[in-house]
Amino acid sequence: MSDYHFPRWTDRVRPIMGYAAIIVPIYLVGLMTYAFSADNLNRGYAPEQPIPFSHALHAGELGVDCRYCHNTVETGAMAALPPTSTCMNCHERVRPESPLLAPLHESAESGNPIEWVRVHDLPEYAYFNHSAHLSAGVSCVECHGRVDQMDVVRQEESLSMGWCLECHRDPAPRLRPSEHITDLGWETTENRDVLGMRIIAEKNIHPREDCSTCHR
Repeated sequence: MSDYHFPRWTDRVRPIMGYAAIIVPIYLVGLMTYAFSADNLNRGYAPEQPIPFSHALHAGELGVDCRYCHNTVETGAMAALPPTSTCMNCHERVRPESPLLAPLHESAESGNPIEWVRVHDLPEYAYFNHSAHLSAGVSCVECHGRVDQMDVVRQEESLSMGWCLECHRDPAPRLRPSEHITDLGWETTENRDVLGMRIIAEKNIHPREDCSTCHR
């Protein structure tokens, strides 16, 4: 009686199964890593807000400067959300009867703030200073995209550590003159690298890459 318990054709299959036992787990790990990366989890995030505020209308069509609502962006680490009083400066007279603005008027009457949902939300262990970047010549559009064309604000970039380091290692093409910081549609015929290098020299810009720059 033969000691061979499997068909002979299995001799050809066993090497393939051995390779599969190695390759399949590696593939699954890679797939899961990509699926749960910042690029896939964060990009496109566009939460519903308590009031359907259209940046395309306000910042785009009406030309309201970013700094009117986010009034600490040039002086502080955070870009403040507008208080109810800022919104009421216009909407006390503009379309006050609109049902979409009912939460705004309720907030004005009660004194309770509007609970806006943060779109670009960095983890607590990551430090980012808006004023430092704006003063260097980094426009809002570099991180937030063409917000002036969005009816619903969405996250355009991953805001991952690798993405931030790309800019710190090569900031020149992302810099512009300070007077165009909030002009999201700004264009120039000058080479952006050449322009950026000039701004770097003028402002003595040296972006750091050590851990303590962002993790404090």
